[in-house]
Amino acid sequence: MESAEILVLQANYTDPVHAEAISLVLNHYAEDPMGGGEPLSAEVLQQLPGELARRAHAFSVLAFVGSEPAGLVNCFEGFSTFACRPLVNVHDVSVVSKFRGLGLSQKMLHKVEEIARQRGCCKITLEVLEGNAVAQASYEKFGFAAGMFDPAHGRMLFWTKPL
Repeated sequence: MESAEILVLQANYTDPVHAEAISLVLNHYAEDPMGGGEPLSAEVLQQLPGELARRAHAFSVLAFVGSEPAGLVNCFEGFSTFACRPLVNVHDVSVVSKFRGLGLSQKMLHKVEEIARQRGCCKITLEVLEGNAVAQASYEKFGFAAGMFDPAHGRMLFWTKPL
């Protein structure tokens, strides 16, 4: 497997090969315990690439090993009011199980950083589960650090309200 060619690129949401790869890898992530342990609906998987294409601030990075979809990073541009510049939030990072250990997450994050720099972004942000030590190690290796605030105020919490 290590001799197979690795290709990392920004996805084109209207390319049928890229659209299928996004759905396949994202569903693999959703089925993993770190992604919730449940497959995504066929409707979500079918509509996702088109819905992402409708959002100018969305972009995805794909990794292929040979011709097989192997990794995905979904990103959304936000805005830092404190820096008065855009930022990139990494929303999903997934590497298909059989391709783990090839450094794909690092390669994909390098592509994300390249795109973020091209867009004039001030930083890249992401959330990671406290129990996902493998992902945390990968992010730390890439240069991410947990929290930039005074620890006396406690850890940053990520809250959601379903609609």
